[in-house]
Amino acid sequence: MENEIEHFDFEGARADVRGYCQGTGVKEYHAMIHATNPLMSYIEQLDCVLEAYSRLLETKPGAQAVFKRYFLSDAANQADQVALKDVTDCAKSIIQQAPLDGTKVALWVYLMTDVQTGLTKSGLYSVSHGAYRHYWNGSACNLAANSEYQTRLLFNEYVMQLMEEGCTLKDNAVRTWLFVNDVDLNYGGVVRARNQVFFTQGLKHDTHFIASTGIGGRQQDPNVLCQMDNYAVKGLKPEQVHYLYAPSHLNRTSDYGVSFERGTYIDYGDRRHVFISGTASINNKGQIMYEGDVVKQTRRMWENIETLLNEAGCSFDDVGPMIVYLRDSSDYRVVRALYEERFAGRPYVIVHAPVCRPGWLVEMECMAVKEAEHPEFEAL
Repeated sequence: MENEIEHFDFEGARADVRGYCQGTGVKEYHAMIHATNPLMSYIEQLDCVLEAYSRLLETKPGAQAVFKRYFLSDAANQADQVALKDVTDCAKSIIQQAPLDGTKVALWVYLMTDVQTGLTKSGLYSVSHGAYRHYWNGSACNLAANSEYQTRLLFNEYVMQLMEEGCTLKDNAVRTWLFVNDVDLNYGGVVRARNQVFFTQGLKHDTHFIASTGIGGRQQDPNVLCQMDNYAVKGLKPEQVHYLYAPSHLNRTSDYGVSFERGTYIDYGDRRHVFISGTASINNKGQIMYEGDVVKQTRRMWENIETLLNEAGCSFDDVGPMIVYLRDSSDYRVVRALYEERFAGRPYVIVHAPVCRPGWLVEMECMAVKEAEHPEFEAL
């Protein structure tokens, strides 16, 4: 499988792209598109990002978006323009997590070729190829009284959507993202609701959970305390799905009362997909490592993620998109310097988003793809 890294410079925007192509079958691309002129107005920056996306598509014949996430600096004043200007038929996530390079908007887009897409009656976006149907959803939210009730309703609705597609939360959900408005105040309610729903759906510490990121993020409406994005796959056999633990470096999340997997990988006939959950500077006793030192926390975070990737037979060489969350925006320069030293040119974005424990200064999630031969399974 050709793991290609490309860079495109457009007027007012830049795209860093990781492609996974092996000549036959589905081709995949992850692109991070950044506005590059912070002196432009928000509308001008958004127009440059959208134009860069359109021109990027011209370089990838047959590719179409299956998922997009917009990172905004001020969702209350900016989200409507995204909805107005981007009419792409795919799942879209819009969240206030300000890009820390001084611009107002960045975009992560996941592209695939040779797939059929469309909105289902359940409200999930379907991406079909061969035996598999992938379901993406973005920006799910409601206005219940508090974060616990909102999260419970989000998961209950998702369970019903999956049921309508012949799926279950336990057997088909692969990845969730939970964006929590004022995470220091509201994360506890999110955790309680998720634990309760998972228990009722048969997701327990002795079965499995779901790879996830729970992170600070604000929706356009300040009364939304939790927004959820999610991803599920129909058509997988149980033996295609594996969970990552890295016990030398990390503990089970259930040890401190939360319910998500550190990582998940899925084997297809021709490749392996790896989903690394939001990961911070933690040890295998659940303790924060290097409190107050963002440089050491970043390096320990990388070590933890690398250990998870190694458990999946991968390395950072196989990683595509990286999303980096900083609690303190003043740490941006030093963290960016670390990333440029190790990951220059890779598709990553650094955004302002407090991690779920105040002592964690930095967190990162990523996805990886690696060539694999599993003739017992159908290719992606």
